[in-house]
Amino acid sequence: MTDEIKVPDAVKPIEAANLAGVRGIRHGFFTRAGGVSEGLYAGLNCGVGSKDDTARVLENRARVARHLGAGAPDVVTLYQVHSATALAVDQAIPRDSLPKADAVVTRTRGLAIGVLTADCTPVLLADGEAGVVGAAHAGWRGAAAGVIEAAIAAMEQLGADRSRIAAAIGPTINQPAYEVGPDFQAAVSAEDEESLGFFAPMGRSSKAHFDLPGYVEARLKRAGIKNIERQSLCTYDHESLLFSFRRATHRAEPDYGRQISAIVVT
Repeated sequence: MTDEIKVPDAVKPIEAANLAGVRGIRHGFFTRAGGVSEGLYAGLNCGVGSKDDTARVLENRARVARHLGAGAPDVVTLYQVHSATALAVDQAIPRDSLPKADAVVTRTRGLAIGVLTADCTPVLLADGEAGVVGAAHAGWRGAAAGVIEAAIAAMEQLGADRSRIAAAIGPTINQPAYEVGPDFQAAVSAEDEESLGFFAPMGRSSKAHFDLPGYVEARLKRAGIKNIERQSLCTYDHESLLFSFRRATHRAEPDYGRQISAIVVT
């Protein structure tokens, strides 16, 4: 139950060692820890699309920006629609005119960029030599359609080289918790035949379970990224730290929070 959630008081994101080792870059896969939201959204809910109090969400996002040493009191996120669209940005975007895209890249120092998730896979990317960073929101639709490849291509347009890019996969729903039906499997395999190996029955269920973080990692490798790290704690299983759309749906809860994964060139 929500009233039993014990959210840590201090902002403390999960970090990937491969990104932490890139000079001039700060990043974090932020959890529920350190936020001001309450109830269903208890902790660091950064989803402006949720029904949480807007002032609380903006304060949470400001805490993320401050933690990263960003030059503005917010993180640039986009209107996510499970697409394969990546957008390069060089300044903050007004909240009422967010473009629809699922990956964002920049080379602007001090401009924190990020993606929001609540089961989908966040991917943070950095080429320290070029000073270019990216963030991708990879749900199954976006991943199968090519959002990861679009993010890499957008970074290259800003001067990055995929041979130098370090990529980290953040908290997401893991295969044991991701039971899917035959229509789901057919839709993913129709987009990408190589996805079939990421479906398997698990436990007592005869239905397939989808390995989303494994599939995202495979897409990164297929795109030529060699420096990859997984910090893919299961969102469904870790209620005290992470929001989960599927968990909220199974409980028939009216809404859910979103965690943010963000990166900045310092």
